[in-house]
Amino acid sequence: MKKYKKQLNLRIIPLGGLGEVGRNMMLLEYGRTILIIDMGFRLPEEDMPGVDYIVPNISYLKGKEKNILGIVFTHGHYDHIGAIPYFIRSLGNPPIYGSRLTRGIILKRQEDFSLQPKLNITLVKDGSKIQLGPFQIEFFRQNHNITDNLGLFIKTPVGNVIHTSDFKFDSSPVNDLPTDFQKLGEMGSRKILLLMSDSTGAENEGHSLSEKTILENLDEIFRASKGRIIAATFASLINRIQQIIALSEKYGRKVIVDGYSMKTNVEICKAMGYIKAQKGTLIKAKDIQNYPDSNITVLCTGAQGEGRAVLMRIANREHPFIRLKKGDTVIFSSSVIPGNERTVQIVKDELYRQRAQVFHYRMMDIHASGHAQQEELKQIIKILRPKFFLPIHGQYSMLVNHAAIAENVGIPERNIAVIENGQIANVSPNRIFVEKIPVPAHYVMVDGLGIGDVGEVVLRDRTTLAKDGMFVIVAVVDRQLGKVKGSPDIISRGFVYLRESKELLKETRKKVIQIVNRAAGSGGAVNWTYVKDEIKNKIGQFLYTKTQRRPMILPVVIEV
Repeated sequence: MKKYKKQLNLRIIPLGGLGEVGRNMMLLEYGRTILIIDMGFRLPEEDMPGVDYIVPNISYLKGKEKNILGIVFTHGHYDHIGAIPYFIRSLGNPPIYGSRLTRGIILKRQEDFSLQPKLNITLVKDGSKIQLGPFQIEFFRQNHNITDNLGLFIKTPVGNVIHTSDFKFDSSPVNDLPTDFQKLGEMGSRKILLLMSDSTGAENEGHSLSEKTILENLDEIFRASKGRIIAATFASLINRIQQIIALSEKYGRKVIVDGYSMKTNVEICKAMGYIKAQKGTLIKAKDIQNYPDSNITVLCTGAQGEGRAVLMRIANREHPFIRLKKGDTVIFSSSVIPGNERTVQIVKDELYRQRAQVFHYRMMDIHASGHAQQEELKQIIKILRPKFFLPIHGQYSMLVNHAAIAENVGIPERNIAVIENGQIANVSPNRIFVEKIPVPAHYVMVDGLGIGDVGEVVLRDRTTLAKDGMFVIVAVVDRQLGKVKGSPDIISRGFVYLRESKELLKETRKKVIQIVNRAAGSGGAVNWTYVKDEIKNKIGQFLYTKTQRRPMILPVVIEV
């Protein structure tokens, strides 16, 4: 094996996931070699109209493609794997390492991107060890809310590093093995230089709920429900999907799985044996009329109020086969992602209007986070006993609170680094510090087939159009006379209704004619770019004084 100079530091460079929830991507750089951990996306914010996803900024890796040893994936959630199709070619299609379910989800999604290169995926599992340049990586299982989730024990020339992945401690999970505390203790005995630990639950007191508790509460709902049950959850929450299928079978219900992503995941997991269903349990939505209401469960997407998801279509009476009625029970088996509160409330209100009975996680424990809370975060630090600590995965407040937890259980403040996307933590056997100069880590937005071609200017224009509309002014100018011919045409979209704004339009046309005639009649060549800017600025000011709104003004000047 190649020997590496031991005096070199290990550089940890997050390109996403620190200072936000989602878009997880991290680089470990030793010398010129680079190891990538995860490559995910996150959903757009409310002020990003038309944007499909936000992905990491990989400009730091431009020109370093040959230095990339490989990409290691912790689990199959899209906030950890979703950016693969957008970057894998430009990164030189490096080798990929992932668990069985993670590999299945990656390959299934890749089918939607037919022009991408064939992926080079090596299967790993609990206990697998691989050598990538100076990094020896050992995978160990961690409880989360998706199967085949793996933490990483990384042996580096500067010391041993642990990346927890998203995790929780669960002594009684459903369809999974409990946390292997013996394994964690054994790793802790190997002198951990640095622990990088999931911070998503760092602001929540206590211990995360066990999936066993969730199953018992869901069982109570199933036992009491007389009509149809419509259960909405995350398409990636495989354990919850299995729970609902098993409960449906227990109470003699057929299951309709609806929603593209959920159907896809169920198909993958059934083929792999991660989801089990008796023959005849799963039926198509069009067959719902063939069974009594008490024998039907609908398992669907839409618990976050997504516009075109199945639950929203049911609530809006747009689903081709399902109409809500009194006696139906709707279960929201997920927490609300921050920012989705308003849309989820809209869906809930509409369900109540249609006389459905609604259960959600604030009423009873029917959803458990997949992330460790404060007591578990303390526990893993005590078990692993790291010298240095770096909180990962979470909003900045979560990272800071997690750092405080680490300090409270005995890690000195000088041995803790809190960094955000783009900042570089530099680790040696005796020191951890943050480099002064960060790397680019701003948002890269995906809109349709475009990656990164939508920036702040485009978003600002879209926001303006959505807020105040568009005002198009078309002026035809007689080149010989230097005057506007006739009256300028005006097109208004989302600003004012033309038929009810005749006086405003009359004044606007008058001002446009004055601006153009003044420029065109002055003699010599006319700078029409300047004239258009004049129209945009002066008409913009005029319309604002009259309406207190700022539409996007698009002047068109045509010489004839």
